[in-house]
Amino acid sequence: MDQTIRINKYLASLGLASRRQIDRFLSQGRITVNGKIAQLGDKIDPQKVTIKFDDSKIEPKVQQKIYIALNKPLMVLSTTKDSQGRTTVLDLVKLPTRLYPIGRLDYNTTGLILLTNDGDLTLKLTHPRYKLAKTYLAKIRGKITKLQLHRLKTGVQLEQGITLPSEVKIISQDQYTTVFEIILKQGINRQIRRMCQVLDLNLISLKRLAVGPIKLKTLPVGHWRYLTPTEIEQIKG
Repeated sequence: MDQTIRINKYLASLGLASRRQIDRFLSQGRITVNGKIAQLGDKIDPQKVTIKFDDSKIEPKVQQKIYIALNKPLMVLSTTKDSQGRTTVLDLVKLPTRLYPIGRLDYNTTGLILLTNDGDLTLKLTHPRYKLAKTYLAKIRGKITKLQLHRLKTGVQLEQGITLPSEVKIISQDQYTTVFEIILKQGINRQIRRMCQVLDLNLISLKRLAVGPIKLKTLPVGHWRYLTPTEIEQIKG
């Protein structure tokens, strides 16, 4: 029986990184198999090879999968490290297991971000075809017009094309500010901020309330929690 497996899938299963990140490591020549630089698409038999990443041996082991919800504060990067020494989400979740954020949340956006060592789930949830719904609470200066609201719902022209239809609900509105909830099903970079800019909406704050079925609820800013078994089952879908 063929015991081989693609090297990126195997390393992702060990929690080294997501498959996409591992492919980048392979392209950079940072992974070797039996002393030779591994290539994209290589298949291996884990029981018969020695794998090294940056000259450090990778030992096959059974690693517990971890799934975490974090309420990201303002001015925290949703990356694993920063060359300028700025605070990242991993500075707030100090665990011995190497974790990776599932997707990103802007530096100036607060709210829910998920972290895990499950590379396969990360790849699945960040793939454009998955269309994972994300719910945000936006606050803008002044009132929103019926036309602006209609365009938020039906689609706004960005460089990548017209955005997919969104669910939008006004939460509160007075002469000074408007608060609305918006649900997106695509992952264009800084999408809500760019939509607001096109529509001349002055965005004051943006907070993510939910990622798919996982909700922020009352989790304090800067704090994190483990997902429940039910939530893990739901997010794996």
